[in-house]
Amino acid sequence: MPLSDVVIVDSTLREGEQFVHADFSRDAKLEIARALTSFGVNYLEVTSPAASRRSRTDAATIANAGLPAMVAAHIRCHKDDAAIAIDTGVGALHMVMATSPILRAASHGKAIAEVVRIAAEVGEFVRNRAPNIELRFSSEDAFRCPLNDLMNVYLPLSELRLFDRFGLADTTGAATPDRVAEVVNLLRRLTTTPIEFHGHNDIGCAIANAHAAAMNGATHINTTVLGLGERNGITPLEGLIAVMYAADRGRTMAQFQLSELPALCRRVAELAGVAVPFNQVLVGESAFSHKAGMHTKAVHNDPRSYEAMDPSDFGLTREIAISHRLTGWNAVRVRADALGLRLALADLKEATSRVKSAADEHTLSLDDVDRILTDVAALATARPH
Repeated sequence: MPLSDVVIVDSTLREGEQFVHADFSRDAKLEIARALTSFGVNYLEVTSPAASRRSRTDAATIANAGLPAMVAAHIRCHKDDAAIAIDTGVGALHMVMATSPILRAASHGKAIAEVVRIAAEVGEFVRNRAPNIELRFSSEDAFRCPLNDLMNVYLPLSELRLFDRFGLADTTGAATPDRVAEVVNLLRRLTTTPIEFHGHNDIGCAIANAHAAAMNGATHINTTVLGLGERNGITPLEGLIAVMYAADRGRTMAQFQLSELPALCRRVAELAGVAVPFNQVLVGESAFSHKAGMHTKAVHNDPRSYEAMDPSDFGLTREIAISHRLTGWNAVRVRADALGLRLALADLKEATSRVKSAADEHTLSLDDVDRILTDVAALATARPH
C-alpha cells in the first residue's frame, strides 16, 4: 500500500514511557498527546491502565480529553486487564501475548494452542463487554517465532472475526527487512485482517523494517518520538515521516504539520531528560549541515544535489560550514557575498587558502573567516589597478 495510507500509531505515551529515563507526569502526557495530534497523528497508545493506579488515571484523562485521536490501551491478554482498560473510556485495546518459543518459555509457559484459546476467550469477553471497541491482538516476538507457529495463531483467530487488526512485534529488534517482508507478506496473503507492525531498533533496522512492513501490506506502524522505548527504542516518528516525505512530499505535507516536528522532538527530549541526538533523522543538529567543498558548491547551486528533503518544509534551515580545512572557494564566495565583499576569483582562492592554512593549525570560528575575508578584500582594494 502507499506509505501515505499507513496509519501511524504513536506509542510515546506507552513504549516511550518504558524508556529508562522517562517518567512523564500526567500533565506532560497530555502536553505530548496534544502536540502529537496537532502535528497530525490521530492514533495514540497509552500504558496499560492495569499497570498502576496512576496509569489508570492517566489513561482515563487522555481518553477523555477530547483529543481528535483514537486512544488505545496496551494490555496483556487478560480479562482483568481488559475490563480495567474498558472502564477508562479508551477507544481501543491492544492485546499482546508471547508466541516465540523462547519468550513463551520465559513468560507464560503456554503452548501455541493455549495462546489461541486464551486470545479467543479474552477477545470474546471484550466483544461482550464493549462491542464497539477497536481490538488488536499482537504476537510478541513474532519474528523469532517459527512461521508455522505464527500462522497457527493467526489463522484460527482470523476465522473468529473478533479482532480488527493483528499485530506483529519485533520485540528484540533483531529482525531485518527481508524477514519482516516475508512474515508480513505471508500473513497478509493468508488473512484479510489488517496488520500492525511494531519494530525495535536493537540492530539499527527499525525504520527500514517499518518501511518493509508497509510495502508488504502492513496498514499500521508503531512509532515514538525520537524512537524512545525499551533498550534502543522503536521506529522513531520523525524517521517514518522522513520515509513518507521522500516517497510523496505533497501528500506528507498535506497530512502533517511538518514545521511542528522539530519542536515536538525537542520538547519530548526535554521531558524525557535527554538531548536530541546530533544525527537524529530530520531533527538532529547535523541533519542539514554541509561541510566538504564538493558538497557545499553543489548545494549552493541546487540543494537537491545533496539533500533528500527540503529543511524549510520542516521549519528548519541548512547550515553550510566554511570554517575548516575542507572548505572550498565556492563556499567562501557565498560568505564574502553575504558580507558585501565582491572579490575576484584570485582573491577568493587566496582567502580560501588562508582559511585552510589557519584551520590546519587551530579551530576557526565564522568570525575568524570573516576577518580573513576582510583582510583579503582590503589588500585587493589597496592593490594598484
